[in-house]
Amino acid sequence: MHSEIGRSPEMKDLIRPLIESDGFSDTRLPGIRVMACHRKIDRTPIIYQPSLTIIAQGRKIGYLGDREIHYNPGQYLVQTLPLPFECETFASEEAPMLGLAVQIDPAMLGELVVEMGEVDDDPEATPPRPMDSVEMTDSMHEAVIRLLRALHDPMDARIAGQQRIREVVYEALKGQQGPALRALIRNQGNYSRIVRVLTHIHTDYRTELSVEALAREANMSVSTFHQHFKQVTQVSPLQYIKRLRLINAQLLLTHDDLNVNQAAAATGYRSVHQFSRDYKRYFGTSPINDRRQPEARAVS
Repeated sequence: MHSEIGRSPEMKDLIRPLIESDGFSDTRLPGIRVMACHRKIDRTPIIYQPSLTIIAQGRKIGYLGDREIHYNPGQYLVQTLPLPFECETFASEEAPMLGLAVQIDPAMLGELVVEMGEVDDDPEATPPRPMDSVEMTDSMHEAVIRLLRALHDPMDARIAGQQRIREVVYEALKGQQGPALRALIRNQGNYSRIVRVLTHIHTDYRTELSVEALAREANMSVSTFHQHFKQVTQVSPLQYIKRLRLINAQLLLTHDDLNVNQAAAATGYRSVHQFSRDYKRYFGTSPINDRRQPEARAVS
């Protein structure tokens, strides 16, 4: 079924007129963006904010630790946490990658979880995956089409837009990644403790963060915290913080035109030499090269 859904031309036809350029294009609804890419992009470190990513044409592979996450037409990616990961995009001039990104609004998500009532998610079961692809159902496909149609009409977007977004998020809550989405709202289980710590890290990554203090915040021993943190993120706490700093530094260098010293300081590095070493090891190029070539990166 999902292959037939993925080949539906209507989604592509609705996205194409909304595209302004390669990368992300804003739409009439805040938090809803369309995306396009006309060339293949090799594995690139990035961060997605919590969102649903629906691919209408082309395909992508996300690399999180030793996991490969494929999301193609007929599938959608559910990202519940802003995890640093690597992404590869398959596209060409003849067959560009076309997609839709729906930002997950915590308030809307919370309302929907309450309205859905009790759902049997066992907090002691295998922890939810913070990032995974899900098969596109008929009902999710229909909800996405209704949202895309609303983006084409100013009155529809203004009056019905939020309801259309709610329908898409509701369908995601009904899907395989529903437990991971609900865990963002429910304050229970070890997964939710790690989610709280990750929220703290993303707020304060520029400051000195010790693993011991983060473990205390999670109400865990250091060894237990390491175990559960790596289970969720696929990396250690210190590796996670370093990757978060480096990806944000790259954004500052390529989009905000900061120099290397400023980008290092703005992301919590005290040593520019250490920053340059870490940057080159992670991205394969020196930070000065990225600043000298600040052309906008296509969607990763």
